[in-house]
Amino acid sequence: MKLYCLSGHPTLPCNVLKFKSTTIMLDCGLDMTSTLNFLPLPLVQSPRLSNLPGWSLKDGNAFLDKTELIDLSTVDVILISNYHCMMALPYITEHTGFTGTVYATEPTVQIGRLLMEELVNFIERVPKAQSASLWKNKDIQRLLPSPLKDAVEVSTWRRCYTMQEVNSALSKIQLVGYSQKIPMDQASLKNSDVLVLTGLTQIPTANPDGMVGEFCSNLALTVRNGGNVLVPCYPSGVIYDLLECLYQYIDSAGLSSVPLYFISPVANSSLEFSQIFAEWLCHNKQSKVYLPEPPFPHAELIQTNKLKHYPSIHGDFSNDFRQPCVVFTGHPSLRFGDVVHFMELWGKSSLNTVIFTEPDFSYLEALAPYQPLAMKCIYCPIDTRLNFIQVSKLLKEVQPLHVVCPEQYTQPPPAQSHRMDLMIDCQPPAMSYRRAEVLALPFKRRYEKIEIMPELADSLVPMEIKPGISLATVSAVLHTKDNKHLLQPPPRPAQPTSGKKRKRVSDDVPDCKVLKPLLSGSIPVEQFVQTLEKHGFSDIKVEDTAKGHIVLLQEAETLIQIEEDSTHIICDNDEMLRVRLRDLVLKFLQKF
Repeated sequence: MKLYCLSGHPTLPCNVLKFKSTTIMLDCGLDMTSTLNFLPLPLVQSPRLSNLPGWSLKDGNAFLDKTELIDLSTVDVILISNYHCMMALPYITEHTGFTGTVYATEPTVQIGRLLMEELVNFIERVPKAQSASLWKNKDIQRLLPSPLKDAVEVSTWRRCYTMQEVNSALSKIQLVGYSQKIPMDQASLKNSDVLVLTGLTQIPTANPDGMVGEFCSNLALTVRNGGNVLVPCYPSGVIYDLLECLYQYIDSAGLSSVPLYFISPVANSSLEFSQIFAEWLCHNKQSKVYLPEPPFPHAELIQTNKLKHYPSIHGDFSNDFRQPCVVFTGHPSLRFGDVVHFMELWGKSSLNTVIFTEPDFSYLEALAPYQPLAMKCIYCPIDTRLNFIQVSKLLKEVQPLHVVCPEQYTQPPPAQSHRMDLMIDCQPPAMSYRRAEVLALPFKRRYEKIEIMPELADSLVPMEIKPGISLATVSAVLHTKDNKHLLQPPPRPAQPTSGKKRKRVSDDVPDCKVLKPLLSGSIPVEQFVQTLEKHGFSDIKVEDTAKGHIVLLQEAETLIQIEEDSTHIICDNDEMLRVRLRDLVLKFLQKF
């Protein structure tokens, strides 16, 4: 069993597991941190951004950093765990020889579609007049400023996919139905041979509840002082929690008159989808559906006009827009989307605040093209994925034989090297991997499950070798496909035609051999010695060994090794003696 690591981002994994004749891809996350190397794409012409010094790369934003580590056409199945880990799917299904099956749950597919649709919309609505690719030449790349000059395999970076490719990719997904009440069934993980651990929190020292509290207090402080709040975000996920928090907070904070705007090409769909997948939510939100109440309170915010959503800053938003306000919009990288417009609009005033809640991008790098910046910047990363304390508890409960994880999890963060609690601690120590590495997993199967055809089973004649255990010999053809093994009756010999001499079976089947009888049982040493004495052997000595016993016939200068799965008779060129002893041994064994 081998594990191929195709991603260097532990939270956006893409691993390929090869076991015998099956190849499985575990997630296909898309690392978009490379977008931070590019200038923002403004919706409205920005003289300031256009006049920025440095390299203005005009071939759009590059996302995919592919690898030749494995031929993707050999992948049989892609398993997708969540919507963030499916963003690279169109690159695989539409641009490689992949012909396998993709499995994902319905919420994963629908929310993943929203994120892809928003991404494509953000890129395509700001088309470039020309395309530049010479910068990808290695001789030119080394002249570029960091971090571009240090980027790996930029020649393999690809432009963003199209909506046609998204739809085609999603059409290949086979939905997995809901079958359990909790997101993760730990019972199925217990005593596993190998546990591959990825996608842990990126901010292990930040408590999500504490970050939500800071978010609300900073938002309230800004609005009370007459400023606006910008929240760069994805169109699904943490935004639901933030809206729920504000639903409970704005009235008590005296902010009920402050408008909340959610701007995204998929804003309406996102808010609707969040209310219809109740069976996948926690128990408290499930129970609201049967009251009936919407699982998330943003439905009430919309009904009371406290929350309004728009596909873009154009159209109705321009007429309804009033300040001070709170705007939720994308993209969290600040490189494309409506967020670029608001950074340009509000960045010159110290009354305004941008609050970063998504941990996927360095907020300092995201802000770099907008400097100097007068608006306040608050970093409140909210990451609800498992932290190291929770993982440590999980590992103690499920007790896997081996843990495999990204190398980032096997040591404390560089800035907190003294925090030994911020790493995976297990016994035996976790096996780590890095991007473009192949890991041989310590897993070997000793037995295989084989099914037998009914007509072949009917022909067997079992013999009981000990109480409750019977054995039978079988001659069959082993048929193996898709890791399933089936014993089928051997082909029948050809029937003789009229006027021709009937052939023997061995004439038509060259490999046909006469089967020797199989032996089973054990040889009780004391009874065997008594049998030898009855047949005239004397001066018998027995020695114990690590694997069994040695019976030494000193007078005959003969040695008999008796082990659990074999018996050897060693004598000096006396075939008659050897046969005689063999027959005595066979008396203690069963033939079938």
